Amino acid sequence: MAMSVGGGLGDDEDGAPMGEMNVTPLVDVMLVLLIIFMVAAPMMTVGVPVNLPRTAAARTASSNPPVILTVAPGGKLYVGKEEVTEDALTQRLVALHEADPEAPVHVRGDRSVPYGDVLRVMGRVSRAGITKVSLIAEADAAAPAVQAR
Repeated sequence: MAMSVGGGLGDDEDGAPMGEMNVTPLVDVMLVLLIIFMVAAPMMTVGVPVNLPRTAAARTASSNPPVILTVAPGGKLYVGKEEVTEDALTQRLVALHEADPEAPVHVRGDRSVPYGDVLRVMGRVSRAGITKVSLIAEADAAAPAVQAR
């Protein structure tokens, strides 16, 4: 009377190789990766943190990636994440306009920044010849995206 311990790798009872792969570990790894990306995605915001004003206007969709200008508290100016002076800002805007006359510029102004400071930055954008300028604000409600004209 002999007894089989079943030590063969991937073999079923009749000695043939197993035809199906166990996908449970793969699904487990994918779910962990999904959770990691869901947690990390909100942390990947672009630019300098500012408290944006709220608006009920709908969002616009654009095909060109915009240049983000930030007016932070204390009068600090940023192009993307790089802090610049007002003179350097003007030079960067002129160079941007020469490189791409259709480049859109989005201005983000903190709520605590005086309205005049934001308008001064918008004036510099206008003097550089850039015509596609938008103010960034937080939406009051989830408004659908509107195609830019």
